[in-house]
Amino acid sequence: MTERVVLAYSGGLDTSVAIPYLAEQTGAEVIAVAVDVGQGGEDLDAIRQRALDCGAVESEVVDARDEFAADYCLPAIRANALYMDRYPLVSALSRPLIVKHLVAAARKHGGTIVSHGCTGKGNDQVRFEVGLGALAPDLKIVAPARDFAWTRDKAIAFAEEKGLPIDVSTKSPYSIDQNLWGRAVETGFLEDIWNAPVEDLYSYTSDPAEPRDADEVVVTFDAGVPVAVDGETVTPYQAILELNRRAGAQGVGRLDMVEDRLVGIKSREVYEAPGAIALITAHQELEAVTVERDLARFKKGVDQRWGELVYDGLWFSPLKDSLDAFIDDTQRHVSGEVRLTLHGGRATVTGRRSEASLYDFGMATYDTGDTFDQSLAKGFVQLWGLPSKMAAARDARLGGA
Repeated sequence: MTERVVLAYSGGLDTSVAIPYLAEQTGAEVIAVAVDVGQGGEDLDAIRQRALDCGAVESEVVDARDEFAADYCLPAIRANALYMDRYPLVSALSRPLIVKHLVAAARKHGGTIVSHGCTGKGNDQVRFEVGLGALAPDLKIVAPARDFAWTRDKAIAFAEEKGLPIDVSTKSPYSIDQNLWGRAVETGFLEDIWNAPVEDLYSYTSDPAEPRDADEVVVTFDAGVPVAVDGETVTPYQAILELNRRAGAQGVGRLDMVEDRLVGIKSREVYEAPGAIALITAHQELEAVTVERDLARFKKGVDQRWGELVYDGLWFSPLKDSLDAFIDDTQRHVSGEVRLTLHGGRATVTGRRSEASLYDFGMATYDTGDTFDQSLAKGFVQLWGLPSKMAAARDARLGGA
């Protein structure tokens, strides 16, 4: 029986060429699977047909936009997930979802091999293959760009030789990956980290320096989930879409950073993630109002570790599952409203309110109505500082030894 390869298919040059190339190299039939995670661009029906025209025996397109928002972006909001305190995991969030659908297609079509277009230099090969190993360890993996040293020049020549129905004349100066959660741009002149980004590489955001009126938006959360924007009920997908539009129009969410890749090298990346940055900013502020101090301090470390695990391709891991359970418990009281002013490339919190608020006006005020018993403070301060005071006295007695 002929083996079948399930290919993660984007519709571009590299994965289109991979269809006949994989068939030649492996002797297997190719099943192309394209997953819509809100990346925009071409119509998915056109992508499906192109895969068939390039020689795929089956071609599937999956509209996973709502699933991506609810099951992948939403957990990132609740975890305030910012890798290296900045990057909101644009590509890293989509890979486990794509892996899930590749495995489903392999089971449906009798596939024994899974293929992706990642190189050996990036993070995505890890995210795909570690995810596949967790969900379907029986499947073999082939990565043409890495395993067969498949370069773009070779791909173009192969496409022309085979007469494939793809345009090989245009080549972007950048490598771009985008989805609902954001957009990642790298390579080209950006590889010189002294070069500043130019305006034409941005797509999700307007120039923040352009003069425009500020935009004020109120986001309502229920147990850490954005459920309304300016009072209008929204799904997670609609919330991200709306904040992408409004925060993007104000230039919010642009990042230019040198990040630590999982494979051990540093890489210069330019991101734009307007909805992600606006929603995480709002969520962090609501947590500041509703989450008790020690729990909030501990959660910061959990949030950081959660982001590292997802970045490192460990979405399907025991530690990630346990951290999810902890984060879910912390969100019980993260309900309320946060007002943001979007302007000049920034999402600035200007108001917050919650029925579950731990902020007590009577305790906090310095004016009439103060309910804080200041007579308790003197003894508290003395006892709190006692260990340090005793250690300092010991050091003075022993001459600082």
